[in-house]
Amino acid sequence: MSLPPSVTKIKKDGLEFVSNVDRCSYTMKELCRAALRDVGKFVCKRFRQSYYSHFKRKKGNVGRFTQYWVKHKYEDYPSLQVGVKPNAFYGGFQELGSSKTEKLGLLSSAVQDNIAEIVKIESQYLSALEDEAEALSIISDDDYEGNGEE
Repeated sequence: MSLPPSVTKIKKDGLEFVSNVDRCSYTMKELCRAALRDVGKFVCKRFRQSYYSHFKRKKGNVGRFTQYWVKHKYEDYPSLQVGVKPNAFYGGFQELGSSKTEKLGLLSSAVQDNIAEIVKIESQYLSALEDEAEALSIISDDDYEGNGEE
């Protein structure tokens, strides 16, 4: 993704007005996307750890079918979704429960138990707003959709 025009210059009567609003808005959105990407990787990793430690033997591949999505194209602000792909059919039953299985809620507990770490990850990125060079070095065009494996 290329940077937007850095400045808008208006000259009138020897006075020059320079506006960096577009660039600042772009930088803020990209930092939010990068922070959400890392949070998605972290949550998928914690879910896999709790899932495989919860079951004594391997029951399916629900951990492998866990994925995160950072949505940003048609919205003003990026958002993060972490979930189980449709291929992990019984994973949804284990997470939400059904008439025959109890609700385990491993994905939601992976998020709730690690809120402090999630806030720490978000604050690392958003504190980079103070320095523009640091902010641009953090932003990368990596995948914003993945299974959380590094």
